[in-house]
Amino acid sequence: MALESGGESLRAGFANLMADMQSGRIAITDESAFEVGRNVAVSQGSVVFECDLMQLIQYTPLTSQVAARPLLIMPPCVNKFYILDLQPANSFVRHACEQGYTVFLVSWRNPGEELKDVIWDDYLEQGVMQAIDVALSISGADQVNALGWCVGGTILSAALAVMRARGEKTVASMTLLTTMLDFAEPGDLGAFVSEPIVSQYEQTIGGGGIFRGKQLGFVFQLLRANDLLWPYVVNNYLKGQQPESFDLLYWNADTTNLPGPMFAWLLRNGYLANRLREPGRLTMCGQALDLGKVDVPSYVFATQGDHLVPWRSAYRATQLLGGDSQFVLGASGHIAGVINPPSAGKRSYWAGGKPGADADAWLAQAESAPGSWWTHWNQWLRRRAGKKVPAPARLGNEVYQPIEPAPGRYVKVRHE
Repeated sequence: MALESGGESLRAGFANLMADMQSGRIAITDESAFEVGRNVAVSQGSVVFECDLMQLIQYTPLTSQVAARPLLIMPPCVNKFYILDLQPANSFVRHACEQGYTVFLVSWRNPGEELKDVIWDDYLEQGVMQAIDVALSISGADQVNALGWCVGGTILSAALAVMRARGEKTVASMTLLTTMLDFAEPGDLGAFVSEPIVSQYEQTIGGGGIFRGKQLGFVFQLLRANDLLWPYVVNNYLKGQQPESFDLLYWNADTTNLPGPMFAWLLRNGYLANRLREPGRLTMCGQALDLGKVDVPSYVFATQGDHLVPWRSAYRATQLLGGDSQFVLGASGHIAGVINPPSAGKRSYWAGGKPGADADAWLAQAESAPGSWWTHWNQWLRRRAGKKVPAPARLGNEVYQPIEPAPGRYVKVRHE
């Protein structure tokens, strides 16, 4: 290629290398092709509440009637929420609105030094609990249906355990997507967690500081080096090519920082010591944590090829939570298995296995169904969504007025 191009490919490759060195990361997509709020994260709505840690978005209804109980979505804080709202054709947010739900979604702030002292409990109280209160105030409902993805599901589950210990019953059901509550088999990330590593983070940023999203982003690339690293080294540097535009990879490169105390706490109590599964072992927000107190119905979804949350680890949530659990296993991996709209006609899922402690026994009895799990989940959620009521004529209410259009300011903040 160098000979055929008269050396142009080498010159272009060197220019690409210099640009990536300056940005501190290997380019995996043409980032100039996308802009948050312009051609990704475009579902209409308004930010109706904000605090230092998060903004709460209420989306515009797409049906004349909606379920009385709203759907509150808790994305992971390790990356940005718009994986759930990439393009209209594959937007989980839009799909939920089309099914007649009033959708609220938490947009976590991308922390800078101003949030260097934020702890795990803050995510529960300032994130989950405040979002529930606002969603109930605006909707006028008796309860919300809550959904959490990945660590967002871990945060949600912990918050619900605290709320139930306090006697609060404002959540009708919980959906967990590729979520770990039992970290005995932590997936590929477990290779990067050890006592020396965790102790180092505790000493450097555990008492105050920021864990840079670039670091975690590079770890994710290393875990899938054959897909997310080496092809771009070869194509960008050796062949002098520019990466193609791809919305999912744009999102993947849009990294998010984490507050050091919160990050170090999760490493210690989750990935290293696996304490969340032990009733009374941890105290959160002044309450002894017992996931068994979360006695609402739960829809626990995992994916067969997930390298971050192995499906058998996700399955263990059904044994830790106190309510009736519906477990569903999707094909593909951590992202593609979740973002699988019915219109695509792709993949499959397994459901209907007999509940029990043995995940493989469940799978042996489960039945495979073609297509998207979204349809199966919607049938499950509809039974817990309450009666139909007229869709709200405006977003927010007298107490919580719209602040700015979705997707809001917080998701647009980037830290290089």
